[in-house]
Amino acid sequence: MKKFFVSKSRRLRSTPFTSRIENQGVKSYTIYNHMLLPTTFSTPEDEYNHLKKDVQIWDVSVQREIEISGKDSNQLVQLMTCRDLSKSKIGGCYYAPLVDTYGKIINDPLIYKVDDSKWRICIADSDVLLYAKGIAEAKNFSVNIYEANIDTLAVQGPKSFDLLEKVFGNKIRDLKFFNFDYFSFNDHNFLVSRSGYSKQGGVEIHIENIEAGLNLYDHFFEIGKEFNLKPGTPNHPERIEGGLLSYGNDMDLRDNPFECGFDKYVDLESDIVFLGKENLKKIKKNGVKRKLMGLKIEAKTISFTNWLPIVDDQNNEIGQLRSAAYSPKFKKIVGIAMVKKEFCEDGKKIQIKLNTNLAKGEVCNFPIK
Repeated sequence: MKKFFVSKSRRLRSTPFTSRIENQGVKSYTIYNHMLLPTTFSTPEDEYNHLKKDVQIWDVSVQREIEISGKDSNQLVQLMTCRDLSKSKIGGCYYAPLVDTYGKIINDPLIYKVDDSKWRICIADSDVLLYAKGIAEAKNFSVNIYEANIDTLAVQGPKSFDLLEKVFGNKIRDLKFFNFDYFSFNDHNFLVSRSGYSKQGGVEIHIENIEAGLNLYDHFFEIGKEFNLKPGTPNHPERIEGGLLSYGNDMDLRDNPFECGFDKYVDLESDIVFLGKENLKKIKKNGVKRKLMGLKIEAKTISFTNWLPIVDDQNNEIGQLRSAAYSPKFKKIVGIAMVKKEFCEDGKKIQIKLNTNLAKGEVCNFPIK
């Protein structure tokens, strides 16, 4: 695929860390939530191996946070997601698919319960802000909704907590998965969550004071040499192998939670009220005809922007390849695909149309092994 430069403008937002990242040698960006997301510093293979061995810091400020507060905030947030939040606790992070009235997926954010009537929805690439405002207006809710001025750094990799302990003390090691707490550096408190877009462990640091965040970023790299700290980016093959889904790539408004493997996040039995509940009951009763699955593909390179057809041995289309990347671990392409249910069997042989050629492959469960 031919590469093109990105022309920066006011409509294309940089982050507080963009100048530092460019001085550190970023080679490419993508666009996410109208913002610059670094994608490459060296080579995908080198970055993959480094992430699985050492520690990286990612500028993921593109993960914008929609803050919802006020008297009706709990009702609004619950109305947006099919996950039951009635027993959620302050300090919890909840992976919660957002759905529309048809039961289709709007987004798959982490929802942070900051206070009894304050939430932050850390979104993937879509216009959740407008969705929330539309529902609030239609329901005449008493809420405040806005995009918070928060920028996020992810610290990811097996040496993450060795580095973090040097900055925040050993209390950071007590932070539980999908929980957050506040940690101090240079007299500034940072909300830190035990989360991140990799399977290698780490945290996400939510920065509200830009100057304090820049000082923290610089300090990490001042002390990080002993841990071989490097700047990095969300790693495509690593997240595919681990079955970490990407909204807009692996799923969108055409898909429902059951097709995407989110069954445990769909609560149809309790009395909670959310948009699309009745349609999701019908979908569950009738059963789904396709599901997201992993793939291994007998190829070394792949490049595409539109979904690629997957076919059976009779050349009948049975699904679409939605994400793919070369895996240094498997020495072949790994992918995520929406596949007809009768082909959703680990080891099932399939073929993928790559331009004019057919590549052999097999269906896999997640994580890909």
